[in-house]
Amino acid sequence: MAKTSSNKTKEKKIDLNDYKHYNNRELSWLDFNFRVLEEAYDTTNPLLERVKFLSITSSNLEEFFMIRVAGLEEQLQAGFSGTDFSGLTPRDQLTKISQKTHEMVEKQYNCLENELLPSLEKENIKVLKVNEVDEEKKEFLDNYFQTTVFPVVTPMAVDQSRPFPILPGSGINLGVELEDDKGERLFAFIPLPTIFPRFIKIPCKDGTCLFLTEDLLKMHSDLFFSGYKVIEISEFRITRDGDLSIDEDDARDLLIEIESSLKERKTGFPVKLEISKNMGQNLRNFLVNSLILRSDNIYEISNLLDLSSLMEIANLEGYEHLKFEYYSPQPSPSFYGKEDIFKVIREKDVLLHRPYESFEHVIDFLRQAAEDPQVLAIKQTLYRVGKRSPIIDYLIRAAQNGKQVTVVVEVKARFDEENNIQWAKELEKAGCHVVYGLVGLKVHAKLLLIVRREESGIRRYVHMSTGNYNYITAKLYEDIDFFTCKESYAQDVSALFNILTGYSKPPTWKKLGVAPTSLRETFLRWIDNEIEVVKKGGKGKIIIKVNSLLDVSIIKALYKASMAGVKVDLIVRGICALKVGIKGVSEGITVRSIVGRYLEHSRIYYFENNGLPKLFISSADLMPRNLDRRVETLIPIEQEDLKQRLIDVLNLYLKDNFKARELQPNGEYRKPTSKKSSLFIVQEELMKEAKKKFRKFIKKQEVDKFNFPKLK
Repeated sequence: MAKTSSNKTKEKKIDLNDYKHYNNRELSWLDFNFRVLEEAYDTTNPLLERVKFLSITSSNLEEFFMIRVAGLEEQLQAGFSGTDFSGLTPRDQLTKISQKTHEMVEKQYNCLENELLPSLEKENIKVLKVNEVDEEKKEFLDNYFQTTVFPVVTPMAVDQSRPFPILPGSGINLGVELEDDKGERLFAFIPLPTIFPRFIKIPCKDGTCLFLTEDLLKMHSDLFFSGYKVIEISEFRITRDGDLSIDEDDARDLLIEIESSLKERKTGFPVKLEISKNMGQNLRNFLVNSLILRSDNIYEISNLLDLSSLMEIANLEGYEHLKFEYYSPQPSPSFYGKEDIFKVIREKDVLLHRPYESFEHVIDFLRQAAEDPQVLAIKQTLYRVGKRSPIIDYLIRAAQNGKQVTVVVEVKARFDEENNIQWAKELEKAGCHVVYGLVGLKVHAKLLLIVRREESGIRRYVHMSTGNYNYITAKLYEDIDFFTCKESYAQDVSALFNILTGYSKPPTWKKLGVAPTSLRETFLRWIDNEIEVVKKGGKGKIIIKVNSLLDVSIIKALYKASMAGVKVDLIVRGICALKVGIKGVSEGITVRSIVGRYLEHSRIYYFENNGLPKLFISSADLMPRNLDRRVETLIPIEQEDLKQRLIDVLNLYLKDNFKARELQPNGEYRKPTSKKSSLFIVQEELMKEAKKKFRKFIKKQEVDKFNFPKLK
């Protein structure tokens, strides 16, 4: 009795609500971006891929300030002084974010100036400065300026009749200090035109010569201000609040409301100012006073502003030897050479792991449905479609062929609103029934339902995925696709579409876990199940692969699982609010993050279940927004060979010892210790396995070479 009482006393001492048990969301995200920056430093990556990673760190940071920092600034302005689950107030968070971001910016430019630019020059890719331009190149630039750039550029003066302009966020601007014939100082601005490339290609004898558009404007600044003396001209960049404020309850037409709000994104309040390190004090003071920015939101830049534009260099043609060796996503042995994709799915469930296997199978599934006279209806959710989309083409084709086509287009998908609005209008024009999401919720689930008339009656085919129906990112993002025609899945997907498109109460789900109604409870139930298994003397184990882990109720449940003796392995690419190594709390939990050639995007959930493993894939991360404010699905994988395949994939991720970074008790991420002779990179292994699997299949099959059908 005394022992039991002692244990209870011990348990009471551990308060899982304690701030010290949680990492701050924003600082954890910045740690993730540092891991991306490591890839720009990694000399085992090809040079142009390193340039690409540096570009990505910049675009990531821009979005972070537009949304997350802007939200904290709003809280600060509103006088909110409460704390988050890590115990930090908005002011605390902004201070720590500024410190960490200044460190990151310093490392970004160290990478650019001391590593990437010198390495590019060795490969004869040169970004020329003004004093490096000879007469021949100057003649080319003068002609380009006069014929192409000058007619487009609009200088903006600032005086009593023309107040400080609302300069658009994220673009490069030139600040100009002028002097008139009376010796009076004036200010003006020249926004860089965004319709032209940032880097101008200049003809040169060897390699590639590039010249910055802002330097071209500086060279010809006198043409914009004739009669005035240019005292100084220097570049700067403003980052503005980019979160759309949409009153969905009052919006009579959500589409019109979002289109109107998109204009505000360009003129939101400033949250960050980047200025050239050499900018004079007069111009600097004028900018800072006009924009009303705190000093810790100002970043002095030693080289070119907006590193995201380095993507232009990363994508240069003719330098394939400086990029990753081309990898062609492999055909799936399940679908290869099969003319009737519906027959394949009738015989067994199918899993695809992209980009190792080809997204073309998903496109082909929709293409066959659009052309098949036996298909009666197609229903699909679209979250991020991209600018060029065969998915849209085939949905339109299906409508033209008389199918009943229903599409739920999420027009609130952040930074894809304009694309999605355009596609929604195109689909409506073609005769598709389009639903623009739900009030108060984002539809993030990835679902495709095809209703087909067959000899045995009506049959429904379903495709569900962890990733978007985006033809471009499908080659860059790692995701899992699942095809089935089992009635239990189809009934749930049909019921979910009825909720999305009409008035229908959520049913008792047969297979799926669905947010926001039951997903959190489903996760908690399976975590509790592992705890019960251990209490009864069995072995408990949880493996979770997600993009982000932020939900406190899930973290507490994982802590309790660890405290009960359940082994927990987490593969979390980005934000992780959970802490490892807390004595008596999380000693049985490991967290690793993998950043590599492909963006890790799939969500896979494994529960040991006392030797009868339960496997799920999902569109949802473990974040409050996914569990409370989005429509998400959790899909059980029950076919034994597919379950084993997912287990094998998870084990490979846990084996990576080169691209992986392991979370330490002090909050740092470190590379696992390993012998050089036993280096293991999971993404490379998955590429090799996909090729090997397909070659092995081909040797066993006597089939003609299969060409994926293209849209005519």
